[in-house]
Amino acid sequence: MSGRFVRSSKYRHVYGNPAKKEVSFDNVKVRFQQCTYPNHGLPQAWDTNLLSCSGTFVSLNWQVSGGGAFALLPLDHPGKLPDLYPLCRGHTSAVLDTAFSPFDDEVLVSGGDDAQLSVWKVSQDDIVSRLESAKKTGSMDDIKPQASFNAGKRRVGQVEFHPTAANVVAAATGDVAIKLFDIEAQKARVELRGFGDAIQSMAFDQTGSLMVATCRDRKLRLFDTRAPDNVQVVDSHGGIKGARAVWCGDKPRIITTGFSKMSERQMFLWDVQQLAKPIKTVALDSSNGIIMPFWSDNNIVFLAGKGDGNIRYYELESDELHYLTEYKSIEPQSGMTFLPRRALNVNENEIARAYKVTSAMVQPLSFYVPRKADSFQADIFPPAPSLEPAMTASEFFDEKKTRVPNLMNFETKQTIASSDVAPLSMASTALSSETPKEEVSKTDPEAKEAAKREPEAKKEAAKVSEKEPEAKKEEKGEPTTHPKEETTAAPKEDAKAEPKEEASQAKGAPKDTMQEEAKDVQKDEGTALKSSELPTTSTGAPSKAAPAAAAATTVTATTATSASTTSMAALEKEIQALKTQVAERDTRIRELEMENLKLRTNQQRVRDVLLSST
Repeated sequence: MSGRFVRSSKYRHVYGNPAKKEVSFDNVKVRFQQCTYPNHGLPQAWDTNLLSCSGTFVSLNWQVSGGGAFALLPLDHPGKLPDLYPLCRGHTSAVLDTAFSPFDDEVLVSGGDDAQLSVWKVSQDDIVSRLESAKKTGSMDDIKPQASFNAGKRRVGQVEFHPTAANVVAAATGDVAIKLFDIEAQKARVELRGFGDAIQSMAFDQTGSLMVATCRDRKLRLFDTRAPDNVQVVDSHGGIKGARAVWCGDKPRIITTGFSKMSERQMFLWDVQQLAKPIKTVALDSSNGIIMPFWSDNNIVFLAGKGDGNIRYYELESDELHYLTEYKSIEPQSGMTFLPRRALNVNENEIARAYKVTSAMVQPLSFYVPRKADSFQADIFPPAPSLEPAMTASEFFDEKKTRVPNLMNFETKQTIASSDVAPLSMASTALSSETPKEEVSKTDPEAKEAAKREPEAKKEAAKVSEKEPEAKKEEKGEPTTHPKEETTAAPKEDAKAEPKEEASQAKGAPKDTMQEEAKDVQKDEGTALKSSELPTTSTGAPSKAAPAAAAATTVTATTATSASTTSMAALEKEIQALKTQVAERDTRIRELEMENLKLRTNQQRVRDVLLSST
């Protein structure tokens, strides 16, 4: 009798539960955008999710006459919307995309067909107060942006916030480029180019150091945002219709959705370190709606098709995409977004919540893991990104830092602080960047030997300096210090010498030189002061040489101090120059690593061609 083995999974029985109409947003007016693709000249439907979500609002592109607008729907105030609703107006043409800040639920950006990038900050009180005022006056005041600036020559089709750096926004513009903006300074700091046609989607990795983008030229591109000239380009889905890409959390994996040459919907799984071809291909169906992928840190990817009523979800495990189940509905969705995980209801084992747009309604759709336990289920709620940014915009743009996001523990609600680490997807780059530092330290054995001999030299110099005044006292018949004082002072010198030795070895040769010079100055000053303290006669009269010795001591100390200050300033300049060289070297290492990945990709292509020809 043959047994049947089923793969064990915590999420096999996940089910979707749509919200009732009373807790949905009814009477919405959805705008389906049209724009002009570059190099084509004809207006076409723009591929966007139509809405985005934070822990406080749902943003929905709104149908208006004249200009562009979107509405902010407070999650705490569902129900049927009034015909007169406060709108965010700041664009002279259609709004194409919006995105909320991951660090502030009330801050968002919008991009429009007028090539403007607008920054907004809206609270729930702003919406509620306008609704109450409209009931009394019969007129509605629009909401204006805090800032609005030109982002390019043509439209701004997609916008996305950086996952770890505050006030950094990526915008895909109509001049076929992705620009990274500092929205406080209102200027582009980095440009990612090399696209052959309109950009269809883009996504940051967990650290924001890498970005993947899909394009109408049927290519998949991987950028290093710290070295924008480095780009990997590989063939992606064969169809020209909208392709999407999403990162698999902290894994070096990417999932893309698109169409084959025969208009079959597909899902590809890619390895970032070997991007020659997908490591897994899944054929979905032959429908014509664009697939919108959404990743959850439970290792689940949700696939929602435009014009479909169903939502599939797969679990990623050991580079295999295992089909879980499918949520089915007779109401087709024209757009969708997912709630940030930090805002989920853990008491009901809600692992994801989607907001789907139908013809006149935005409906919440929760996904639950059926369990009877009343306690917190830690195994299905891994930490989620918190509201605290891991770094500033200047640290990202100027210092080229890479940090994982700060995380929130669902059970304790405490923040788990991030640290300076290399992205997991580029572990090989981190290893190669550490190797040269070891080589540099090994190329200076003389400096290490000098550092080792330094403590012994200091001890000998200290003994000599102590013996000199005693010898002078013996010549003049003066009493010397008691031997016990020497024995008690010696351990203090040893105790001080040990940490100084460790610090000198850690800071390197330049710091050693500074410490030696500073100690020499101190010894000179101490010796001079000891020599100036001449003994008095038995009658108590001071020596006549004391004033001259004091003057000489002052001159010597002043000269030594000025010399040490000058040498320390010169050494600080040298250290700054070395830091600059190290930064340039690290940038070059990243460039070489990207070139190495390109060579591997080309090598794999040649192998595939040779195998297919034989």
